[in-house]
Amino acid sequence: MAGFETVVVETDVLLVGGGMACCGAAVEAAYWAKKNGLKVTMVDKAAVDRSGAVAMGLSAINQYVDLNSGNNTLDNYLEYVRNDLMGITREDLVASIARHVDSSVHLFEKWGLPIWTDAEGKYVHEGRWQLMINGESYKVIVAEAAKNAMEEVGGEIYERVFITHPLMNGDKCVGAVGFSVREEKFYVFKAKATLCAMGGAVHVFKPRSTGEGFGRSWYPPFNSGSSAFFTIYAGAEMTCQEVRFIPVRFKDAYGPVGAWFLLFKSIATNAYGGNYMLERVDELEKWQPYGKVKPRPANIRNWLMMLDVMEGKSPIYMQTSEAIGRIVDAAPDEKSKKKKLKEIEAEAWEDFLDMTISQAILWAASDVEPDKKPSEIMACDPYFIGSHSGASGAWLSGPADLQTDATKDEYCWGYDHMTTISGLFAAGDASGASSHKFSSGSHAEGRIAAKAAVSYCVDNPGAPEVDDAQVEALKAEILKPIDTFEEHKGATTDPDINPNYIRPKQFMFRLQKIMDEYAGGVSAQFQTNDKLLEKGQELLTFLKEDSAKLAAEDLHELMRAWESVHRMYQGEAHVRSILFRDETRWPGYYYRADKPKMDDENWLAFCNCTYNKDTGEWTMMKKPVKYISQ
Repeated sequence: MAGFETVVVETDVLLVGGGMACCGAAVEAAYWAKKNGLKVTMVDKAAVDRSGAVAMGLSAINQYVDLNSGNNTLDNYLEYVRNDLMGITREDLVASIARHVDSSVHLFEKWGLPIWTDAEGKYVHEGRWQLMINGESYKVIVAEAAKNAMEEVGGEIYERVFITHPLMNGDKCVGAVGFSVREEKFYVFKAKATLCAMGGAVHVFKPRSTGEGFGRSWYPPFNSGSSAFFTIYAGAEMTCQEVRFIPVRFKDAYGPVGAWFLLFKSIATNAYGGNYMLERVDELEKWQPYGKVKPRPANIRNWLMMLDVMEGKSPIYMQTSEAIGRIVDAAPDEKSKKKKLKEIEAEAWEDFLDMTISQAILWAASDVEPDKKPSEIMACDPYFIGSHSGASGAWLSGPADLQTDATKDEYCWGYDHMTTISGLFAAGDASGASSHKFSSGSHAEGRIAAKAAVSYCVDNPGAPEVDDAQVEALKAEILKPIDTFEEHKGATTDPDINPNYIRPKQFMFRLQKIMDEYAGGVSAQFQTNDKLLEKGQELLTFLKEDSAKLAAEDLHELMRAWESVHRMYQGEAHVRSILFRDETRWPGYYYRADKPKMDDENWLAFCNCTYNKDTGEWTMMKKPVKYISQ
């Protein structure tokens, strides 16, 4: 076995991750830990300043409920989320986040985040629930607050340490293990309570941008399914693993389109000028009662565009020049028009310079000026991001005070935001069935989960019991790719081609090919059927066998190896869940050609699953959807 030093860290509350959810958790955990004399430890595979989905920056806060103004209510927001997810949502979790998210946003502003305001000093909204920000340093600002809170309470932050597996004592989580991506050190974190917030999963499917553009953000490409693997491997019940998210992006550079649709009121058309949102209104009848609600569900908007593409009407264009022209023309005089044009031009470019520089570069390289020329958009590859318009994640106990007589038994069994595994909590993209929390809501959810984790520690003060033999077995398993490479690297002249092992990149390509072709990726126009899914499941079984032969030349490749394994488990959970749900509910995310209709009578329900690591068996189950709003 590779001669890595074993480093043991004992703590009370272990926060795993470094993105928005974990930064929110750090602030809250530090506050309550100080009051209760507890130790808090945070572990991130990157650097907290620039880790997570908001790493590069962001030009909008997409969840601000604005409860204090009286313009919106919790029920308004619950209706919005319920419609967008075609009825499949845990309203207790959504409401809990929504009632706290405004306070997180106000904290961001207090910490130094520039939020746009109008002449009256009111926040500038991108849409009903969204605020415009100058967010190139969004994550840095939020991370600084988290680090300051941790320092004040004497907490520890470990950066560049990749957590791979949960540490278990029977059906109880007692910490986590992983390794440094900079030094030959194997880490064992023993904890009374563990909060999983390691982001979603991308690169499970073959991306639309390959070769030169492979791994180009706005994915983000560094989200490798570690949250899903950690909770799945711990034996936690998972939910909505079939609900992948397919965002529409500016083609090839993946620039987000939200500001153009919501702030600039731009429209998208096919290559022949047809507005598919108007021309395909009859299609909406098939997806009632959600087809005609406003705003249209994201997957329905996708689906109408996809129908145009499948009919040979692409490319699809965002009519940026038309939108800018309309805004400029509304100015009262020529001088005002010129001033407005400069403002809009600056905002158009800044939207990407804040967060997706590759889009600004591509525009410049392609001779695209948004005020003069439309830009191509396209649905990108599927990914799993429970904080956005997706919903995949762990099945969590909800807040006791929001339960009804109908929900309390199914939705509340323990501490707030605890999984079905004792001592294991989740937030952000690790939390399932609580869509549309985005960055601000993930921060708020991290705070909620951290407070509950501290309560768990107070109520369960005993030191975690850790089996040393289990630790040694995990160490051997985790470091095995290093040993495999060293043992067999001399068998061939090309170290990438070897009968005794597979390198992480080739393994990832194999996974992506399976998911793309059998589970409805870009090359399949996001369509699949039961036979394709069954074949994909069979191929994933072979791939899991091959994962035992992964080889890593160095620490970086060891990280890539385990990222690939994590993605594989996310992929398998997805294939099994999409096959289990015997209908098409989100046509613009996936389309079951063998089951082309929505079936509320039988499938207005959650698809949940568990995995037994000892037997390798999956258990699929339905759970009822119950609403708390009127």
